[in-house]
Amino acid sequence: MAGSWRAKAQAGGMLLALLGWVSSCVTTVVPLWKSLNLDLNELEVWTMGLWQVCVARDEGAVECRAHGSFLALPPALRVSRLLMCLSNGLGLLGGLLAAPGLEGWRACEEQPGLKRRLLLAGGAAFGTAAVGTLAPVSWVAYNTVLDFWDDTVPDIVPRWEFGEAIFLGWFAGAFLATGGLLLACTTRSMRTATPPAPACRQPPATQGPAGGHHPHPKNADLVI
Repeated sequence: MAGSWRAKAQAGGMLLALLGWVSSCVTTVVPLWKSLNLDLNELEVWTMGLWQVCVARDEGAVECRAHGSFLALPPALRVSRLLMCLSNGLGLLGGLLAAPGLEGWRACEEQPGLKRRLLLAGGAAFGTAAVGTLAPVSWVAYNTVLDFWDDTVPDIVPRWEFGEAIFLGWFAGAFLATGGLLLACTTRSMRTATPPAPACRQPPATQGPAGGHHPHPKNADLVI
């Protein structure tokens, strides 16, 4: 019963972590971190991502332009690029480490201790990837809120708002954190479920034909 529950928890944690990793990769590449609607031209919608800025027109045409020099970008975008790429790499590493540690995986079946360590390392990698996704997404969202409510900017100036990628990044970080936590928690049950090693037993004393002990020749009395 415990093994079945543990296998289901591992499968669920791995599925959540992989779903979060894929969502994090999508969040990294799509230009939907911010959106801007112009009051003067409501037929155009501007969107911004980590790598490019796009404008979508009412007739369906979309034009994108890559950002300029990396050093010319705002600090939030520079750090967000690095953290999101690091998060994607850690998510991939977590999947490669955790997969051999799953109970349904036949690799390393003769080494339960190694499987537990691999599963724990994979869960830790997924948890770190969650932080690497949530931090830049939350930072960009925080800066967007500050700019939106900035009183020094005239009201006629358009304001950037949250894009779909911000919400997708939050969900990705939550999935990565939950999946990594489930994988790490199952390693505790794997350790407690390991049966203890059998105690050493002393070999039974040699008995004679009638069930008595044979006297040792050195301790036997001479009979005259």
